[in-house]
Amino acid sequence: MEVANARNPATKRKFDDAVSNGVATEANTVDLSLLEAIEKSQNAVEVLDLRALKKHVLSFERRLKENIEARLKYPNQPDRFADSELELHEELQKLKVLAGAPELYPDLVNLNVVPSIVDLLNHDNTDIAIDVVQLLQDLTDEDVLDDNDDSARVLVDALVDNSALELLVQNLHRLNDSDPDENAAVYSTLATVENLIEVKPAVAEIVCERTKLLKWLLGKIKVREFDSNKQYASEILAILLQSSTVNQKKLGQMNGVDVVLQAVAMYKSKDPKSSDEEEMLENLFDCLCCLLMPLENKERFVKAEGVELMIIIMKQKKLAYGSAIRALDFAMTKYPPACERFVDVLGLKTAFAAFMGKIPVSKKNKKERYQEEMEERLVSLIASLFGGILRGSRRERLLSKFVENECEKIDRLMELYIRYSDRVKAETERLNQVELDDFEMDDDEKYNRKLESGLYTLQLIAVILGHIWCSEHPQMRGRIELLLKQNKLSKKHIEDILQEYHDNIGDLDGPEEKERAQTKIQKFISAL
Repeated sequence: MEVANARNPATKRKFDDAVSNGVATEANTVDLSLLEAIEKSQNAVEVLDLRALKKHVLSFERRLKENIEARLKYPNQPDRFADSELELHEELQKLKVLAGAPELYPDLVNLNVVPSIVDLLNHDNTDIAIDVVQLLQDLTDEDVLDDNDDSARVLVDALVDNSALELLVQNLHRLNDSDPDENAAVYSTLATVENLIEVKPAVAEIVCERTKLLKWLLGKIKVREFDSNKQYASEILAILLQSSTVNQKKLGQMNGVDVVLQAVAMYKSKDPKSSDEEEMLENLFDCLCCLLMPLENKERFVKAEGVELMIIIMKQKKLAYGSAIRALDFAMTKYPPACERFVDVLGLKTAFAAFMGKIPVSKKNKKERYQEEMEERLVSLIASLFGGILRGSRRERLLSKFVENECEKIDRLMELYIRYSDRVKAETERLNQVELDDFEMDDDEKYNRKLESGLYTLQLIAVILGHIWCSEHPQMRGRIELLLKQNKLSKKHIEDILQEYHDNIGDLDGPEEKERAQTKIQKFISAL
């Protein structure tokens, strides 16, 4: 038996005729009854309660049954089931009113109508599937669910249990971006997925485990032309990756690192043309940085010449300059091969030019916070270089950077050390005053507040100074001592910063890594 396929012309024509007829009728009567119509609409606001809900559900199920029967009876005669399709479309539109009463969602689930709604995502008529996508987007909208957490979770659990994720993604693959309605449905589908994750964060991993959404998103960001759906695809991909190591590793295994690198490479020598395109580029770099969390993806990044690409982007001094520094920081953290590649492809010159303050200025990065973020990223990057390159000619090339031009980079390092030291000191004094004012604050909270004020960057600067001091280079040691003396500080000040860092190194990377880090810090303290 041949079944009439997606979006048949007769059904679509019926939809359009219904709309146009409505407009024509309204045009003929508006001059006679406008005031009366307005008054009636104001007085006819439907009260949404359990009784009204049951009425809507019953009406929907009746129209659904009629449509199923008509399609089975006249499978090859679209005109014979077009009316029932139009009526089903209208019922789905009416169900959107339920978004005004999210407290009724548990009742909606109990009426066992969710499976019927979700199954329509598989309807032969794409227009019906689109209606369902729009309905689900409305029902799960963040503004609708605000202050209705329990009801929202009941609905989302029911949608997940009834394969809504699988059918939403399956439907994505038959939508055509060149059709305006279907293009809008792509956006609505992604919005629905985002809404579901907002209510139930576990959906981020569930949707990647059960569907081919990651594959679809990768395909979308590969497209060279920019559009709103490519932007949204990049945002959803970033959301899926940001808090899931499982998704990060899964995408890495799907050649995701290389695909994201290709997507950002389009902007190595040009800037985005709009603010939306700018946002997409930031999303792509967010994806890249998330991908660079697992060790195996750092290896893929290096093999795909990601280090070289980021250096090229920095040299071009376009909008992605700061994002490239951020990606390099993620790639080189606790991964020596990336540090070695960075030195081998002459990245030191580019990085230290930025470290000395030669950061390209644009409307976006004139803000003081942007400049500070770049400073902090570069300090972290240099600390990673020292931690990843422990000996040999690469180490000598790194150390030599702090000798050239009369140790100007040590001057810069000490300038940052003093600034961040003053900032942390001010925050410490503020926290002490808070305690005097009888506000309780435990040691962990105090330490986290100090980290937020710049303590972590100060600690990394102290680590870099420790590496330089342990090189036993007399010129560099002399410069550090001179600058400390000029600022009325002693080596004991650096020791104290290092000791606090030593005492608070966490167990995130395992006890062996913690012990190695603490041994290294203790070595610096002893040398000072």
